[in-house]
Amino acid sequence: MESWLFLLAILIIALVGKNKSLVIGVAVVMVLKLLPQTQHLMKLLQSQGINWGVTVISAAIMVPIATGEIGVKELLHVIKSPAGWIAIGCGVLVAVLSAKGVGLLAMSPEMTVALVFGTILGVVFLKGIAAGPVIASGITYVILTAFNILPGR
Repeated sequence: MESWLFLLAILIIALVGKNKSLVIGVAVVMVLKLLPQTQHLMKLLQSQGINWGVTVISAAIMVPIATGEIGVKELLHVIKSPAGWIAIGCGVLVAVLSAKGVGLLAMSPEMTVALVFGTILGVVFLKGIAAGPVIASGITYVILTAFNILPGR
């Protein structure tokens, strides 16, 4: 019963915050929870969902390359500017932080609760995007490592 109340509260927050992605995500999980014999599917979604999401995001950002809107000429142009180098550096940083974050979540799954809660707050109240839990876990990993307070040690 507690899980239903928690999901319902998140759904209400998402509706109030007018966040379609979160509404759809919570609704899908609630439907899966409601249907019999979907425990395996929910475990699969839990373990592979982030990878599927990253794959969809990766495909979405490749479309301008596929359509010819962005090509080598644009890449060469952008790397000639400081902003381009900052963007490249941030891309590298996010990739490394995400890898560390996935490791943290594997080592300490209970961190997921706080990260999800923080993500929900950011999405609903600060108009953020729910693409942040993995990056947030990477930032958390760096901070916890810096203060030598990694869980599971």
